[in-house]
Amino acid sequence: MAEAALRTEALSRSFGGLAAVSGVSLECRSGSVHAVIGPNGAGKTTLINMLSGDLAPSAGRIELFGEDITGLPPERVSQRGVGRSYQKTNIFLGFSAFENCRLAAQSRLPSSMRFLRRAERYHEVNVAAARALAAAGLGDRGDVRAAALSHGEQRQLEIAMTLATAPRVLLLDEPLAGMGAEESARMVALIRALKERHAVLLVEHDMDAVFAVADVLTVMVNGTVLASGRPAEIRANREVQQAYLGGDDAHG
Repeated sequence: MAEAALRTEALSRSFGGLAAVSGVSLECRSGSVHAVIGPNGAGKTTLINMLSGDLAPSAGRIELFGEDITGLPPERVSQRGVGRSYQKTNIFLGFSAFENCRLAAQSRLPSSMRFLRRAERYHEVNVAAARALAAAGLGDRGDVRAAALSHGEQRQLEIAMTLATAPRVLLLDEPLAGMGAEESARMVALIRALKERHAVLLVEHDMDAVFAVADVLTVMVNGTVLASGRPAEIRANREVQQAYLGGDDAHG
């Protein structure tokens, strides 16, 4: 069985008297896609915010390849090999696709005190940026300004920027949001390819995409885990059908 790349134990987060996430335990393994699904307000974004370091847990533990990273700030979580995309595309619209990736790759240089040299002279950074663009399916779009890319391509670019930081774990927060059928199909193919070299934790509302790409699903309702298992197990789970999937016939 593949190594557990990212593991949570009884992870919880409260805001005042409201428990947004309560006692969530899961494992995301290398070479697989672990999808977290659930209705709005289930706690999915709060969970991913804790995993990326954007939000400190109220209780519980987060391990990355066996190392306790609970409560580390996002820059330290990123430096340890966790890359994240966001619900709202987070790119530099005035820069080219390649320049966006180069900026991301530069964050991995050992020192920030390198402003006396032009960015294009850093061979390793340029190679990393070009490799990330190719991996995200944008190898021929590097010279295009990010603002001129389609919505789907902008989402691919955000993933490319994440790949340029050399992550081992990818946290993808609704990467298919706002996409049409053709763009969604490309994103599903990209996610399927990414799992070959990464552990992927996916938060997504597009159920057709989720069942097409996920190896394991965790269903959250009201901040807690309702069920976790293989796609076929989740499809057949009556509690999941009643709480989220919409009945016995929702997905075949």
